[in-house]
Amino acid sequence: MTAPETEPSGIHRPRSWRIELPPGIDLLNENRTRRMHWRQVREMAAVVRQAGAIAGHNARQAGVPQLRAAHVYYIVHPGPRAVRRDPGNWMQSAKAAVDGALVDAGILADDDSTRLLGPDPRLGTPVKGSQLVLVVTDLDQIHPDHLALLNPPALPGDPR
Repeated sequence: MTAPETEPSGIHRPRSWRIELPPGIDLLNENRTRRMHWRQVREMAAVVRQAGAIAGHNARQAGVPQLRAAHVYYIVHPGPRAVRRDPGNWMQSAKAAVDGALVDAGILADDDSTRLLGPDPRLGTPVKGSQLVLVVTDLDQIHPDHLALLNPPALPGDPR
């Protein structure tokens, strides 16, 4: 976990925290799950969500507060044998992890679009067994101009 900090340029960096799921959880990957039975996918998602809930509850006990709104990006640390990697393929795992770590653990009241920006994918270094990490940033600490860059207004005709 990290506390708010000010960079040498005087820019205030909002508070952010890392919530790490344990390595070795069987993560959902779009390339793999599209060939699986829906029940098996649901069971895998439940395991990821439960691991996220445990990690989120641990983060709450370590001082992560309840947030009104947050930006989340997830870091996929794939297994070392994977050659080509597209971190967006792990979005199903990220969704389940966010549900567990943020909503079930009480960090966010809900993960709808009024409270959550993201989750956005990032690729981390390979680790044995693979791992998913959520990086959560408090949006209440972000200047409105910066927030507008992260979440631009809808374009004409956009149903948002």
